[in-house]
Amino acid sequence: MKNLTKTVVGLAASLSCATALSAGELTIATVNNGHMIEMQKLSGAFEEANPGITLNWLVLEEAVLRQRVTTDISTKGGQFDVMTIGMYEAPIWGQRGWLEALEFDAAYDVEDILPAMRDGLSYEGNLYAAPFYDESSMIMYRKDLLDAAGMTMPDNPTWGHIQDAAAAMTDKENGVYGICLRGKPGWGDNMAFLSTMANSFGARWFDEEWHPQLDSAAWEHAVTFYVDLMTNYGPPGSSSNSFNEILALFNEGKCGMWIDATIAASFVTDPDQSKVAADVAFAQSPVAVTNRGANWLWAWALAVPAGSQQTEDAQKFIAWATSKEYIELVADANGWASVPTGTRASTYANSNFTDAAVFAEAELKAIMSADPANSTQNPTPYVGVQFAAIPEFQAIGIAVGQQMSAALAGNITVEEALEAAQKAADREMRKAGYY
Repeated sequence: MKNLTKTVVGLAASLSCATALSAGELTIATVNNGHMIEMQKLSGAFEEANPGITLNWLVLEEAVLRQRVTTDISTKGGQFDVMTIGMYEAPIWGQRGWLEALEFDAAYDVEDILPAMRDGLSYEGNLYAAPFYDESSMIMYRKDLLDAAGMTMPDNPTWGHIQDAAAAMTDKENGVYGICLRGKPGWGDNMAFLSTMANSFGARWFDEEWHPQLDSAAWEHAVTFYVDLMTNYGPPGSSSNSFNEILALFNEGKCGMWIDATIAASFVTDPDQSKVAADVAFAQSPVAVTNRGANWLWAWALAVPAGSQQTEDAQKFIAWATSKEYIELVADANGWASVPTGTRASTYANSNFTDAAVFAEAELKAIMSADPANSTQNPTPYVGVQFAAIPEFQAIGIAVGQQMSAALAGNITVEEALEAAQKAADREMRKAGYY
């Protein structure tokens, strides 16, 4: 905990995003991921530096968080002063006037935030959410198992190579599965991964006239490949697995490969959490017919709903939690390999971080390669890699995710799943007046 006192004092002295603060109670809704849990643990430093401001936390599983904050903000419920949202919600909700535009002083250094993250959380030049940690997706794999199988991993493997590697590393008798992938239904759960996989197979969510394309040959090829891959080489119960479930499996040595959020790299390489930390290596996301949209782009970010009665204090908390000084606070407490990543250029320019984080180069490469404006082989009218940035997508993504999870579980065929998904998407787009 060296330099902790110095860091807290620095935070108190340098962070201010409002000229008149009204002390009060802030209710913060966030996701139950490792970095958010750590933020809650360290938040006593904020309360100590800001007497009179107390923090109440609601920490929820990812899909539940999305449902709760969406319902609250759309109905003007006013339950929360700080919400954890992402690149999908921030510009849409900002446009609708549901979020407060964020303003920071010069010490905060907004220009240090990576441009892709800053742009993805803004609308018409106004920042509506500040990135707490950001991510793309990449391959995390067991180099020891791959070496034992006599195989190597190129930096941009094909899905065919991934299938071969999964087959070679699978040892079901000893509880080792060649590949672990998301299967839990949700637009931000299984569909975050499946959208990138489908992109690389040449698929897209909508054509240029906004007609859903889920009944296309590219979607069928991608989903069939996914179901076959997981059925043969994935762990049992995959249709219920999301990030945290797979993280636990990987850290126990049960997964040969995991393709998921780059932020997981700090956990799987941490010897205090992972039994296989010394054996993990990284590569860029697999491709099939194109590398466009093969890896996603996402930010878990903090925003202030327009209905909050504590907007000044809420912005002060966000300034603290997303600052350079907070990153240093985490480094002092847990080491540089454990800091929240993907947000600031200064993190990747810091040799303390790059020396400690063996994943830094691969993570930054993945983040910088994601292009939300050009994420599919064929043209589309939407922006987004693993989602389409339109209000209707959330309902569509949830409905499609349920069908894909059912296909993975073997309850329906891939053809039946895609047919039902196409009908659900078409119904939503017609109802919204797209055609």
